[in-house]
Amino acid sequence: MKIDGYTRMAAVIAHPIRHSISPFIHNLAYELTATNAAYLAWDIAEEDLESTISQIRKLDMIGANISMPFKQKVFPYLDEVDEMARKIGSVNTIVHRDGKLKGYNTDGIGFFHSLPPAFSIKGKTMVLLGAGGAALAIIAQAIHLGVKRILVFVREERLVHYRSKVQLIEDGFDFLIELYAIEKDEEVQNSFNQADLILNATGVGMDGQSLPIASHLTFPPHALIVEMAYYPAVTPFLQLAVNQGNQRVNGLGMLFYQAEAAFELMTGKVFPTESVWEALTTEYRQFVCD
Repeated sequence: MKIDGYTRMAAVIAHPIRHSISPFIHNLAYELTATNAAYLAWDIAEEDLESTISQIRKLDMIGANISMPFKQKVFPYLDEVDEMARKIGSVNTIVHRDGKLKGYNTDGIGFFHSLPPAFSIKGKTMVLLGAGGAALAIIAQAIHLGVKRILVFVREERLVHYRSKVQLIEDGFDFLIELYAIEKDEEVQNSFNQADLILNATGVGMDGQSLPIASHLTFPPHALIVEMAYYPAVTPFLQLAVNQGNQRVNGLGMLFYQAEAAFELMTGKVFPTESVWEALTTEYRQFVCD
């Protein structure tokens, strides 16, 4: 990639973020589409968020991706927010155009695009473990796609906190979301028994050892089991699915397809999907083996 006086920047902004493979995805897409830009990873402290977002405008960047813990904290620093992102209450993509910063959320789009083509959430029951920014985007997209029922499990001491988050989506989409404590094994198991899709969105398991639920709980044979994390490739949660013979998906596809949507919003160009996916899977195999 040639860097010159016309090269523009983009970045993923989060903490921590040094491990991210998003720069690999975007920089390769820039190269393949002859986009004169460079994509970096910015690991910042929360007190620097406002000044960092202001740099998108000051440095004439094409935009930025936002990851945890800043997805809900960037709203005051944006000029405009897309309706879906506003309803979700979470932004993962900022587009800079004509001196204005507009926030979007591509997490839900990316998630459902990453699932097996034969799977449809329409008329189905979905269970989520965790209710962070990406989970809320997935909930909103599921409602948009016609999901029948959504059950969400969070830590008991965080029920009140997440009730207000979930209420935002309930009001925006006129849809009831059931919220429960993840420590209640019987309620978790009952929800699993009715589920067509079960998603771990807690982040628990990225250490390769921890489970977000009790190990004796079981999945119904037909349920699709999904892990939002992409490292390790098989988390303990996905290993439960392996042991029980369920179809399962990790978070690499979600990362890829939310990046595809973000790239197209920022550049206005068509993302080179097949070429980048092939290169990403090769890079990913090396990443998980290191």
